[in-house]
Amino acid sequence: MTIPIFYSISDDFTKYAAVSLNSLVKHTDPNKDYTVYFLNQDLSSKHQKALSDLSSSNVHVKFFHIDNQLVQPIQNRKENFLRADFFTMSIFYRLFIPELFPEYDKVIYIDSDTIVNDDLAKLYNSELGDNLFAACTDSSIQYVDKMIKYIKNVLALDPKKYINSGMLVMNARAFRAEHFMTLLEKYHFDCIAPDQDYLNEIGEGRILHLNPRWDAMPNENTEPLTNPGLIHYNLFFKPWHFANVQYAQYFWDSAKQTQFFDELKNELNNYTDDERAADREKLDHMLAKEDKTEQDPNNWAKVKKREAVTL
Repeated sequence: MTIPIFYSISDDFTKYAAVSLNSLVKHTDPNKDYTVYFLNQDLSSKHQKALSDLSSSNVHVKFFHIDNQLVQPIQNRKENFLRADFFTMSIFYRLFIPELFPEYDKVIYIDSDTIVNDDLAKLYNSELGDNLFAACTDSSIQYVDKMIKYIKNVLALDPKKYINSGMLVMNARAFRAEHFMTLLEKYHFDCIAPDQDYLNEIGEGRILHLNPRWDAMPNENTEPLTNPGLIHYNLFFKPWHFANVQYAQYFWDSAKQTQFFDELKNELNNYTDDERAADREKLDHMLAKEDKTEQDPNNWAKVKKREAVTL
């Protein structure tokens, strides 16, 4: 039996994904077998080789090309703009995994801006039951008033149960039975976090909430966890752009073991204060969308109330 693990990636994110993959490989159980898939549309052969070179005797690296026809339901429209700023197709790739890989009843998905500090086989062994997926509450937003307001008033969800989609243990068999992709074609909600909001809505009442150590996110309002199993450098404050990000040392410890270390160090050293200020403004820009979505007569909460929709 192999443990299937998926990333979604664009070519310009390869160096960060390589650091994540290296940490994943280092924490596998040598007595277990793992297959890591990179879902992509534009990954160069050079970068495919760089990732393949990180494989081991029990970790097999594969690539799956996402073609344009497959992602046709996902249009470049304003409601699918990531972080209220720009559109990127790669955030939606995870939604296609159950249909693309019918041989798997359960899969793990993790974002590329992560570091793995424990064996992901432990995650895979999560008993999902009838739940659609397992995930962790999004700790990065619990102290952000506008996000709490958005989750309550626009999504009509409990913020304490609102999960982050950067790490998922997916019940692929249940996803196939639910025909999840039809929701994306039927409902075009203007969202702050498009794929994540859809997952929270469809999963409401059917999400297994995991120990927060499996999606530890840098947070200036909380002390770092002492034993994070997986670190997710969520949102804009990346260790390759900011020097004092919480959990940054885990990233650099893994980066040193990859061919991209010097390039990543140069990126950090050459990132300007103006660029860091712009990153902080992106967060404010994302949160500013809350006012608009709350007034939208066709937001999640109002449509659910009006149509008694069960998502």
